[in-house]
Amino acid sequence: MPDGLGGTVKVALLAACVSPAGGGISEIVGQLDRSLVAFDGVEVAEASGCTTNHATESMNSMRQVRLRTLLRGLSTLLLPVASSSWRSTGGTCSSRYCYSVWLRHLIRAHDAGLNSSPDAVAELGPGDSLGIGIAALLSGATSYAGFDAVRYGTLQGNLVVLDELVGLFHRRERIPGPEEFPEVTPLLGDYAFPGQILTSARLGRALDGGRIRSIRLALSKNEGRANGVQIKLHAPWDTGSAAPDSVDMVYSQAVLEHLNDPKMAYSAMYRWLRPGGFMSHAIDYRSHASTRDWNGHWTVSDAVWRAVVGRRPFWINRLPHSAHMSLIEQAGFRVRTDERVEGLPLPRHKLASRFAGLSDVDLRTMTAFVQAVKPKARQDEAS
Repeated sequence: MPDGLGGTVKVALLAACVSPAGGGISEIVGQLDRSLVAFDGVEVAEASGCTTNHATESMNSMRQVRLRTLLRGLSTLLLPVASSSWRSTGGTCSSRYCYSVWLRHLIRAHDAGLNSSPDAVAELGPGDSLGIGIAALLSGATSYAGFDAVRYGTLQGNLVVLDELVGLFHRRERIPGPEEFPEVTPLLGDYAFPGQILTSARLGRALDGGRIRSIRLALSKNEGRANGVQIKLHAPWDTGSAAPDSVDMVYSQAVLEHLNDPKMAYSAMYRWLRPGGFMSHAIDYRSHASTRDWNGHWTVSDAVWRAVVGRRPFWINRLPHSAHMSLIEQAGFRVRTDERVEGLPLPRHKLASRFAGLSDVDLRTMTAFVQAVKPKARQDEAS
């Protein structure tokens, strides 16, 4: 790392260290100092007096973390307003993306023998629009609840997505696949419109002109209720944001890897779901471009990672697949689908100490699609 650049980063870190909420930054400075010494080609053990393992972890951290990501995290420590300046998450501003994501979850529910006609649906992390939830309403659902850390999007954006989605459903458009959205999971064997699920009779009721006006009115009433259609966004949310046993389906798309407290989230989803209800999640374990390798975030020390995260309302929690599956089962769910996409793992000697015990499966798992059911009765829980 060039001296000038390293000095700039160190100055930023030191400035954060003296800020009122800069706890722990001095540790990050120490880690970064050791890393910069290593990059300057000086013998780490002699120059820093730290152990070889600590020096290696520091070097791996700074080799992996993208500078732009680190500086963005640091900016939230130096300028607290930066931590609340995110007004876009990407993805759901596109009606075609929302259409594709919803129909993938719906088809996979049908294929797994789950309820493909949910009346009340809920979404974790809708992001820039309520588009995926709107797609669920246009498929026949009457109630949608979104749960997000921050309120994104606008009424105008939601109304534009609504109009475009209505057109896609009326035309029975083919589901946009990997050629248009190469990063989106779950994958399908066939991207034709699912006419066997969304029959002409079902769409005729869901796309009735009066019903679409009700959806528009519910959106316009600041996510309210209109003529039997209910839309509500909870931002921020907590376990009590929805009533117990009130939801048929909870879904998310590349959200669970961002949650600060996934254990609480899985417990909340179990509480909200009716007995027999299910959740459907696409989880992305990659570094979200924080690091040079897709799994480089598992090589970054905790101290440097705290600088990367800063005071952002969320980033990525770095939990591996096995941790999510354990939390799902602890919450009381029965797993119906556990489908993983694998990539090349990093050598174990590059892992940060807290991730040294990751299984080979975890190290290879890039993304997963998980469906899990809340048992209908106690005898189901035992079966």
